[in-house]
Amino acid sequence: MPSPSFLRVGVACPELRVADCQFNAGRMLDLLRDAGGQGVDLVVFPECGLTGYTCHDLFHQPALQRSAVAALETILAAARENFGGVAVVGLPLAANGAVFNCAAVIAGGTLLGVVPKSYLPTYKEFYDARYFAPAAAATADDVSLGGRTVPFGADLVFPCLNLDGFVLGVEICEDLWMPVPPSSLQTLAGATVLANLSASNETVGKAAYRRSLVAQQSARCLAAYAYASCGVGESTTDLVFGGHGLIAENGSVLAESPRFVRGEGVLTIADVDLQRLAHERQTTTSFTAGRNQSPRFRGVPFMLELSTKVPALIRYVDPHPFVPSDAATLAERCDDVFSTQVAGLAGRLSAIGKPAVSIGVSGGLDSTLALLVACKTFDSLGEPRTKIRAMTMPGFGTTGRTLANARTLMGALGVTWLETDIRQMTFDQLKAIGHAPFGIPLAGESVESLGTKLRTLPADNRYDLTFENAQARVRTSLLMNAGFVIGTGDLSELALGWCTYNADHMSMYNPNVGIPKTLVKFLVRRAAETEFEGDVRRTLLDVVATEISPELLPASADGAAQSTESTIGPYELHDFFLYHVVRFGTPPETVLFLASHATFDKAYA
Repeated sequence: MPSPSFLRVGVACPELRVADCQFNAGRMLDLLRDAGGQGVDLVVFPECGLTGYTCHDLFHQPALQRSAVAALETILAAARENFGGVAVVGLPLAANGAVFNCAAVIAGGTLLGVVPKSYLPTYKEFYDARYFAPAAAATADDVSLGGRTVPFGADLVFPCLNLDGFVLGVEICEDLWMPVPPSSLQTLAGATVLANLSASNETVGKAAYRRSLVAQQSARCLAAYAYASCGVGESTTDLVFGGHGLIAENGSVLAESPRFVRGEGVLTIADVDLQRLAHERQTTTSFTAGRNQSPRFRGVPFMLELSTKVPALIRYVDPHPFVPSDAATLAERCDDVFSTQVAGLAGRLSAIGKPAVSIGVSGGLDSTLALLVACKTFDSLGEPRTKIRAMTMPGFGTTGRTLANARTLMGALGVTWLETDIRQMTFDQLKAIGHAPFGIPLAGESVESLGTKLRTLPADNRYDLTFENAQARVRTSLLMNAGFVIGTGDLSELALGWCTYNADHMSMYNPNVGIPKTLVKFLVRRAAETEFEGDVRRTLLDVVATEISPELLPASADGAAQSTESTIGPYELHDFFLYHVVRFGTPPETVLFLASHATFDKAYA
């Protein structure tokens, strides 16, 4: 099993011969054996898969009905030996004096229950009501099959007793197209994984609509959705079928089968995260609001065989979840985030009379982004950029590169700007508290001599937190005295505590507070490519290319600047952990499991 959090789901489209039930059962068993070998826990087959959906009036022939039941028995007997998971198989079933289009739910070779189709399409190319009765027409809550009595009805859900969070709900084809699909009600009854046995024919544009429908239902239900549709073996007298299989989880399509495949059949597999779904439902408190209005469901519990699992995860794990890999999507994300930042700051400033603001500009990523947001905000408010008081405050660790970039940006953007060297103020405060950084006595020292001595110290003796914090607090004191402070620290820094208390973690409003570090550089790059040109564009791109550093310690003797990531670790890892822990409440062992399956920019032990 990949992890206690995951359920391996498969949607199958076997080779099919219309009305040849034993042949169809054999091809299903072939795919079940394949699924078992790959550790699949749940396999969903197409609508009327044992007979074929295009049997039409043959559905009323007793010989076909008996053959379908016999084929189901074949699958039951073989599954006891070859497949310990759950299989959902479609067949026509004569019961209660009518024929129902049904899904038989099998676990470990045991027939758990039978779910009839609720909504029968009889429009355009569909004739279901000619052959079948709807689920509402059933007159009994159980049905006799092969000498056993099993639960029957659209009011069934199937909770797994030994895999927390796995509750199966089943609907059939047209059910999904309804304003209130049965799966929506099953979800309110606790179903977390929804299976749809379908016979959706192909028309131009329908595959995209189908994909969207499945994804949206999984999102609406905060569930996983497994959709299996019949394939090219069906009759083409009236329709053509492509065998479209989809597995979605809370709005995202995890896996999709190829269509129009001829041959031995297609099995499409993905791992769905049950813990993530549980967390989404717990935090979305409106999710349970409709439970009192939903109909009662009967639970049919079962045990899942969990012994023969494949450890490798069958699921793409994005190493940079905050940064879309697709260029167009990334551009859209950056534009959306930047516009949101501007709107938020504009709303705050408008509420307090559009005052002048102060902002610290270091020439690094975060302050550059915040400065760009401030400029666009004042533009949108119709206020002059001269009301932005930008301050660059070089200290003991400031490099010529970042200082030059800060000067260029402030000058080119038309803000009011000031450069204040904070070394003497920091030096005076350290003297006032009697703090001698790195063991260097302060009596008789000057700012210049202190800086020279600091640069000559060995690398392992260049860390002094008081020395760093004093510089950060001096800068914040100056900004606070200058006016309404726009903060610059990003989400990653704040979450990690990589900031100084009563210093750079403080501001009157921080437009970067919800932006992770891995996304900040792309926001700045996007602004450079779309909003600016000339020196400003070159400067912004140089900011993006500069190594991330707080620049609070002097450069080493060889000129190397202080490196943030060499101290706290790579931001791509921090943001990966942050995304999964905060967004989905993922426990540490699962985060580690996911990280081991993600392909990062660098290799990590």
